[in-house]
Amino acid sequence: MTPVQGAVIHAYQDRRHDAAPVPASASLELSSAAAPGLHLTVYDNLNAAEQLWRRFEPHTDCTIFQTFDYLAAWQRHIGARENIAPAIVVGRRAGGEILFLLPLAVYDDGWVRRLIWLGQDLCDYLAPLLAANFSRSIGAGKFAALWQEIGMLLQKNPRLRHDLVELRKMPGLMGAQTNPFLQLSVLLHSSGAHLAKLRGDWESFYAGKRSSATRRRDRSKRKHLAEHGEIRMLTPTDDGEIIRTIETLIRQKSHAFARMGAANLFARPGVREFYFDLATNPRTREHVHVSRLEIGATPASTNLGFQYRGRYYYVLASYDDGEISRFGPGAAHLRDLMQRACELGLGEFDFTVGDESYKYEWSDTQTRLYDHLAAVTARAIPVVMLLRVLSWAKRTIKRTALLWRAYRGLRAAIASLTHARARAGR
Repeated sequence: MTPVQGAVIHAYQDRRHDAAPVPASASLELSSAAAPGLHLTVYDNLNAAEQLWRRFEPHTDCTIFQTFDYLAAWQRHIGARENIAPAIVVGRRAGGEILFLLPLAVYDDGWVRRLIWLGQDLCDYLAPLLAANFSRSIGAGKFAALWQEIGMLLQKNPRLRHDLVELRKMPGLMGAQTNPFLQLSVLLHSSGAHLAKLRGDWESFYAGKRSSATRRRDRSKRKHLAEHGEIRMLTPTDDGEIIRTIETLIRQKSHAFARMGAANLFARPGVREFYFDLATNPRTREHVHVSRLEIGATPASTNLGFQYRGRYYYVLASYDDGEISRFGPGAAHLRDLMQRACELGLGEFDFTVGDESYKYEWSDTQTRLYDHLAAVTARAIPVVMLLRVLSWAKRTIKRTALLWRAYRGLRAAIASLTHARARAGR
């Protein structure tokens, strides 16, 4: 274990596992007129909402990205650094039964104050937590009026006042229930999400998804990989090994971002610590799966995924860009991960957000995601107009194969030129 790994582990072993301490503040409350019998409460810090959130969470329709521990880790390492204020909205019936919890937040970008989902940048699905009987309790069409009341209630707290609403990557369904936010004005997100239903054993699933010719090519590539050393997929359980594997993943992924000319996710303060925390925190580590595919002594491919309620979330993956990359170590690792999911009896393999071609080859379900953009104050109107234009342009480029190839090629060429100039200037 390196000194850096030891310091990271020591810091996480000594930390509290709830949100970072913040000054206590009074919650805001309102009896709803749009939904008689419903009581709204707003909390502007996670500590105040933690207990009720934890009690409610196991009985809701939600994904891993709406769990308290995931979002508390995000706020601890990223949100708090960027002065993002949680805005947790809870809706209860008269008897105290919780019907929904909205994990929202307010972010001041220096121009306008935005109401967003908490953890919006590092969550693949953004949505409310809904009680199983939410749709029966809040009648069709009532949520839009209820949302107006929620907005007015948030504006009463100086920390939560906002100029615009920017809610991204919302799925149409939460469990079997329609996401109530689709009652607002929404537009398609630039990317969709993809999911495979895991039926039967691995061999049956694999044969049903890949032709015999493709399976032969897969075996041929794996044989070439084996010529470089023994192939092993390892799932570390020791904190030091987990962190070492994530560090390898970050290094590989950072190289990939540089090749593509894309922004490096891990250059943002707090992101590395966020993933280290999730993978080593006793509250979350049972839902985090870190693995690497070793070819001999080479970590040829790495992965960080989540397991939650019978679903595997394929979130971060990369591979070594050396000579061995010609034989597809990342694809081999993915097949091993799906085989593992089948053997564990998981019902779904979620490729999460992104429309990469390989996802279509495996998936049988495509999820449309939606964005809601709305101006609350006059100063936000031009910002919302710009956001709508940018969303339309991004969606058009990504869904037009020729434009997307041209954009990616131009981005990579600019990155290559920038790198060449940087090396020449040394």
